[in-house]
Amino acid sequence: MTTDEHVELAGELLTLVHRRIVDPLEILLGSADLVSPVGDRLRIESEVWAAQLLGPDQALAVNTCARLIAALFPGDAVFAPPEEWWGTAFGRVVARRIGHPGRDSVTFAVAGAMLGITRQGVHDLVKRAKLDRHPDGGVTTTSVHARLNQVR
Repeated sequence: MTTDEHVELAGELLTLVHRRIVDPLEILLGSADLVSPVGDRLRIESEVWAAQLLGPDQALAVNTCARLIAALFPGDAVFAPPEEWWGTAFGRVVARRIGHPGRDSVTFAVAGAMLGITRQGVHDLVKRAKLDRHPDGGVTTTSVHARLNQVR
């Protein structure tokens, strides 16, 4: 983990939590004064979450990913962020720590977004047996996750 990664991730998490949780709460309660202590606490928590996500404890990072996804992207459907989300600091950490939650396979385009390469790059990796094709189409999330965590 670099300081730059930590700063980028903590800032992104703070912005996300504000947009998805604090701002709606302020609208519902009609007062910034009521939610400002929450905002102050979230500045600290976003630093902690970033450290947990980027730190050496895999189990803690996975748990933190799951909690943040559940809180920030609630819904009854399978978590399916847009392709560009995988290029965000949080998206990159989720891809590295847990892969694509709730999916056995992803399209070549999503696999490319998760890996930070083009769809054609994914095709090449599948041809060279560096990624596994899923029997129902696309690429297995297990192979994308494994590729992201290879020691280089």
